[in-house]
Amino acid sequence: MVLGAAPMPAHATSKEIIELQTQVQQLLDMVQRLQSTLDTRFGVLQHLAEQTADDANRVTATVNALQQKLNAQSDTVNGKLDTTSGQIQSLNDSVDELKSRVSKLDKSLQEIQTQLQNIQAPPPSATPAVPGGTTPGGMPVAPSPAASQVPPLKETFQAGVRDYNAAKYDVASGEFQDVIHYYPLDELAGTAQFYLGEIAYRQQNYADAVSAYNAVLEGFSGNPKAPAAQLRKGLALMQMNKKQAGITELRELIKRHPQTPEAAQARTKLSAMNVRTTGH
Repeated sequence: MVLGAAPMPAHATSKEIIELQTQVQQLLDMVQRLQSTLDTRFGVLQHLAEQTADDANRVTATVNALQQKLNAQSDTVNGKLDTTSGQIQSLNDSVDELKSRVSKLDKSLQEIQTQLQNIQAPPPSATPAVPGGTTPGGMPVAPSPAASQVPPLKETFQAGVRDYNAAKYDVASGEFQDVIHYYPLDELAGTAQFYLGEIAYRQQNYADAVSAYNAVLEGFSGNPKAPAAQLRKGLALMQMNKKQAGITELRELIKRHPQTPEAAQARTKLSAMNVRTTGH
């Protein structure tokens, strides 16, 4: 008896296919979950990367701001050094000029003293006068001319400077006013006018100081003290709570006299106030 191979039941093959399809579906689900997990993690990483970039940008901006502040402080320090150097040089020049004037003054005084001695010495043939205003012969003696009431220019000005430095402001004001009154066209008159402004400024009479500085700028614009007068005028205006007017004066000073020590001081003042040196 010959035995043949028994055929595989159809329902067994169908079951294996279903199991295979189920496994495939499970694999697809796992891939989808893995893809979703990867997308989520990639999104988190991308967000972290963006935050890191933002933090880096903020740090860069902070570093740039600090660098700008350091540069501004460095410019301010350099400006102060330049101002100090200019003031020292100006002071040295003033001392040299003063020495020259003193030397000339000493020489002039010696010449005047010699002339006075020659004038006061009576000639041998002169007839001596007697008390009562007549000569021995009864002739009247002409009265001597009254001494001049006009004070000497340089001596009066130098006395004013000494009294100003000694804080004798009332006395110094009178002496400077004499210089202006009796010698209105002399260069020292403009300088005396400036010192009147300085006296008013030291006494905190800022309105009077501004008027005195204006007199220098308007009546003695070519005077060496004109830049200082404009600088001090600007500072006095600020003391009077007229900030914008003071800023305008300092900017005008920088425009008119850009290479002066006073202009350097004006730049330093405006920089400290975070104000541009020009109005543009």
